Amino acid sequence: MRYIFKFPDIGEGLDEGTILIWYVSKGQKIKFGDPVVKMETDKVVTDIPSPKSGTVVATYGKVGETVHVGTSLIELEIEGTAEETKIEVIKEGSAGVVGTIEVAGNNAYLPKSDEGFENTSEKSETIRKILATPVARAMAKEMNIDINNVTGTGPGNRVMKEDIQNYINGKIKVGLPKVVISEERSELYTFEPLSQIRKTIAKNMAMSKQNAVHMTVHEEVEVSELIRIREKYKKIYADQNIKLTYLSFILKAVAMALKHYRALNAQLDLENNRMIYKNFYNIGIAVDTAEGLVVPVIRDVDKLEIHEIAAKITELSEKAKERKLTLEELKDGTFTITNYGSIGGIFGVPVINYPQAGILGVGRMLKKPIVKNDKIEIGNILPLSLTVDHRIIDGGEATRFIIQIMKYLEEPVAMEL
Repeated sequence: MRYIFKFPDIGEGLDEGTILIWYVSKGQKIKFGDPVVKMETDKVVTDIPSPKSGTVVATYGKVGETVHVGTSLIELEIEGTAEETKIEVIKEGSAGVVGTIEVAGNNAYLPKSDEGFENTSEKSETIRKILATPVARAMAKEMNIDINNVTGTGPGNRVMKEDIQNYINGKIKVGLPKVVISEERSELYTFEPLSQIRKTIAKNMAMSKQNAVHMTVHEEVEVSELIRIREKYKKIYADQNIKLTYLSFILKAVAMALKHYRALNAQLDLENNRMIYKNFYNIGIAVDTAEGLVVPVIRDVDKLEIHEIAAKITELSEKAKERKLTLEELKDGTFTITNYGSIGGIFGVPVINYPQAGILGVGRMLKKPIVKNDKIEIGNILPLSLTVDHRIIDGGEATRFIIQIMKYLEEPVAMEL
């Protein structure tokens, strides 16, 4: 019998992907778990495995084409009757996915989608909960919206994050201003399709600005002692292939400061009229890649020594640039640091990685005249820019938090190497 395998909902709000490589072709026999196609999503590049064994009858979509969750990928001829091969019925509360299967070739996991057989009458009778992506559910919960009142425009009437935003705006989605370019002048332009990462950056930045009240505090910290400590240990750890960067110390300082100011490590839950304070310290680091900005997460930073943090920074930065990060390495961040100073910026106004409460921007280190013991000396100044969600954090608390970070960076011996 024929079986149609559709692009599954792999979680984390990923609702589309771009086809990079087809591993199968018409007439090829494949087994359960064999990779079918390599897809680029807005977070990872991953292989999609086949949930069934059989013979490929057809493939859908060309290399470079963007497909949405629920779109047909391949059609298989499989043995057995429909009753023997029938997929599990969607149960109440399953949100449209059932179970998990391991992805061939990496450590991510893909939930089974509800694809497969055309006769879905039995499934539809058992569905009582509206289908929605995880991001849409999170947005609805954050904005105190009954998701059952939102009209879904995704596959199978699934509610997407755009549907939630449209509901908030109280109007049907309006197209962006049309760009008109004269054919006579078209040679003056170069056109390239948006990558999945760039589209997601645009959406997430817009969501952050629309849903959080941004406030930024700027400070400068004198870090001559930090420079001395780093120089002292840099060679020791270099022999162990560990690059001891200033960012390693900054991550540790932030994690320790978060323990004193828990609102910076929190999330606003308007639906239940409460704050959610997180008792773990997973810090995201913004990594500049050729495809765009990605934010891998270092977990439990407060429990790591600085050389261990340094090793994790190197590992995740390399994986980010090679597009080898897994979903697990991109989720559950509680605070974010962006180090634009490594390129040359001094101060900035970082955009919050919503729904987190804050983000710290680190600028380029400068030599400046400072007053020390009533004398003018040359100081090593590190600029810091802290952006917080003003709905959660007042100006006084934001200032005290950044001062606490500065104290740790001025006296790094307080942090374990």
